[in-house]
Amino acid sequence: MLSVLKRRSILSWCLYDVGNSAFATTIMAAVLPVYYREVAAASLPGTLPTVSWGYASAGALLLGAAIAPILGAVADIRASKKSFLALFTLLGVLASAGLWFVGPGDWALALGLYILGSIGFSASIIFYDALLPSLVPAHLGDEVSSLGYALGYLGGGILLAVNAAMIAWIPGTLGIRLSFVTVAIWWGLFTLPLLHNVREPVSATFRPGERSSVSEGFRRLRQTFFRVRAHRDLFVFLLAFWLYNDGIGTIIHMAAIYGSQLGIPMGHLVGALLLTQFVGVPCAVLFGVLAGRTGSKRAIFLGLSGYVAISVGAVFLTQTWHFWLLAAGVGVVQGGTQAISRSLYASMTPRGQSAEFFGFYDISGKFAGVMGPALFGFVSQVTGSMRLGIAVVALTFVGGMMLLRCVDEVRGRRSVGG
Repeated sequence: MLSVLKRRSILSWCLYDVGNSAFATTIMAAVLPVYYREVAAASLPGTLPTVSWGYASAGALLLGAAIAPILGAVADIRASKKSFLALFTLLGVLASAGLWFVGPGDWALALGLYILGSIGFSASIIFYDALLPSLVPAHLGDEVSSLGYALGYLGGGILLAVNAAMIAWIPGTLGIRLSFVTVAIWWGLFTLPLLHNVREPVSATFRPGERSSVSEGFRRLRQTFFRVRAHRDLFVFLLAFWLYNDGIGTIIHMAAIYGSQLGIPMGHLVGALLLTQFVGVPCAVLFGVLAGRTGSKRAIFLGLSGYVAISVGAVFLTQTWHFWLLAAGVGVVQGGTQAISRSLYASMTPRGQSAEFFGFYDISGKFAGVMGPALFGFVSQVTGSMRLGIAVVALTFVGGMMLLRCVDEVRGRRSVGG
């Protein structure tokens, strides 16, 4: 696997995962959800902090999903994937830095910046993912995609460890607010190698001097839908991904605030999620090796089976050590499942239309992902019990596995000449 790192462009592409994973760990998953509940939204009654966080997460995903396919289509028309990646990375970096100003009672500001940062994070990934098919041939896709996730886990974990130390040693909220600033710096720095060393792939449909517009993006979006439908296995895979990625997203967004609501101290929450990161490093790599030997679909099946067990276990969570155990389980399956899903999709995507098709990949995940956090928040609000909300998550993994059984990955790759 290390041989692929000899290419500077591949290493630079992987390093972007190191950068943006800091947002996913410190802000999205570990520190901000707990800080929001215990400080920014401490004045809100009952389960309202958890409920409002769930609705905000769903809203951010909905906004990101609404713009994803249009951005992908326009990026292909203009051959500007790197420019769009830089723009939305800047949005995420500025929103992360802005969290420095969030103090007690500033729940609205916290949610607003979180939504902006999440849009920057999710939109930038469209163009990051869309660069993969132009970097490596299909047979190396699983390996490089898994390597990116592994380095992302490592990078996100290193910064989260630094931030955990800052939170423990610096009194009051200063250490927490500084951790948000470190995310902005870290993300920005690790974006630079990609912008410098990765070439902008030219779209097969791009013509010099062609006028690009949002209306043209909409037109191509409609065309892309029919192109996706023409590739049966690609389309069925998207439906499966739509379901199981909803469950993955719900766990990422809601795990820390769920544990906080159950009374688990912040130190244990951050520590357990730090364990997730470092367990995820070797496991993401191992999933890439497994996919090479057994096939991508079987590797994803294994990961989803683990997620079903984790979801059921979360319903019965009562002790702090339960949360640590579940966090370790997520580390085993999360990075590998997402990495192999990305590379499987890339291998069935027509060349020269990667941003456009990854816009669809992204939108299928995000529109589906809206359902999980929103449903979690709604069930918790109506019943007063978060355990019932988390129980629904297991069904998304089961449904995704059932659809995935209908995907023939060999036939899907052959249909696009892979």
